[in-house]
Amino acid sequence: MKQITKIALTGGPCAGKTSGISWIINYFTNKGYKVLIVSEAATESINGGAKPWEVSTVAFQTGLYHLIKSKERFYENHAKSLDSDKILIVCDRGSLDAEAYLSPEDKERWLEELGLTETMMMADYDAVFHLVTAAKGAEQFYVWNNPDSDDKGNNEARSESPELAAEIDDKTIAAWTGHSHLRIIDNSTDFDKKMLRLVTEIASFLGEPEPFEIEKKFLIEYPDINILESLPNCQKVEILQMYLMNNDTDEVRIRQRGDGNDFIYTKTTKKTITGLKRVEKEKNLSKEEYLKEMLNVDYTLNPIRKSRYCLSYLNTYIEIDIYPFWDKYAIMEIELAEEEDSYQIPDFIHVIKEVTEDESFKNAELARQSIKEAYLDGKIDCAHSCFKFMDKQCKNQKSRVDNAEDEYERMKKGCHFEDEMSLVDSSKEDVLSEKAKLDAYVDIKISMEKWWRKVRHEKTEFNQRE
Repeated sequence: MKQITKIALTGGPCAGKTSGISWIINYFTNKGYKVLIVSEAATESINGGAKPWEVSTVAFQTGLYHLIKSKERFYENHAKSLDSDKILIVCDRGSLDAEAYLSPEDKERWLEELGLTETMMMADYDAVFHLVTAAKGAEQFYVWNNPDSDDKGNNEARSESPELAAEIDDKTIAAWTGHSHLRIIDNSTDFDKKMLRLVTEIASFLGEPEPFEIEKKFLIEYPDINILESLPNCQKVEILQMYLMNNDTDEVRIRQRGDGNDFIYTKTTKKTITGLKRVEKEKNLSKEEYLKEMLNVDYTLNPIRKSRYCLSYLNTYIEIDIYPFWDKYAIMEIELAEEEDSYQIPDFIHVIKEVTEDESFKNAELARQSIKEAYLDGKIDCAHSCFKFMDKQCKNQKSRVDNAEDEYERMKKGCHFEDEMSLVDSSKEDVLSEKAKLDAYVDIKISMEKWWRKVRHEKTEFNQRE
């Protein structure tokens, strides 16, 4: 089965992206991957004479977005046509990098102009790897087109001072904070080891040899939400996750993740190696695939709803989970590249204890707790939403069936020669195909309605017991 993975390689100015791309090509080509590189659109446009200061910032970034997407679509279509089974598309910067150059007001205008949300843009990339600028922690290696110096550096399009570079780096991290797989590669080692950490992180994500996830988990006091929401590098996402019936010892879940309006859907399989290290395989799902997976939900486990605050703090990526059934505690997770990696915890976070190896604080274990009314309300809402969605899909599909049948009848009447009958046969096949889809959608709709009724019945029984 063909595996096409699309990642964004981002970072502040003079972060090592050019070298990083060379390392990626060499490393993964040797592992049997076909590596495709989507070159940086901003540098390309500036070198081509299209300067950002010649037009409004919003106009430039809007045009740049369309350029980025057209380049990415070309490589995505090319990848689909290749014979290779393992393809890695590396984007030199991603579309959300624009936010580092936009004011809050311009950002709103930009998103409105495009008709998109940050969640929708994040969904375009399977993972994001951020290289920290040399201006933060490796200042002696920062080179730029300094007007007061004869040294033009290695990129004549780079005019940012070290101070501005550090600011852009922070804003770029903030733009991508909230992505389900953001990794930050800092300057805590020499440059070669920085590049090795980059390819190792990518290899782990790809599953070479296996996709390890290393994280520390802490039970913390309920954080000050006002502080979290005031931080520019903090992003709130809403998560609903459910566990699937599974005969293996692996943990299998599906997750809906987004900002309340737009969502990304994933299916994840986890196998614990140690308390700290797990093998984690994740697959993106369409909404239709997500709804079909819901038919395999394990009803002995409750859905988990949580508000997740994603925070980058001194090059440490932190996730804080707020649960509806806790008003005194929360869970904090810190992603690590290596088990011995150092990390920083913000002063406003008060750790009670580390619970990395405490099974009772796993989401899967929390899902085994007794059913609460909030959970049941969530299940009812979710089931109703799924039912309404599939009802709409059925109506739309019925319209497509009717159109296909009308086309079939039109072609049949207009066909007078035997050699034209293939067209009629083809049209008939289209009708049968659309009807098969409709039957499948109807089956899912019926299952969703049964689920909806079942959880409403559970809620009634729960209230009676209370």
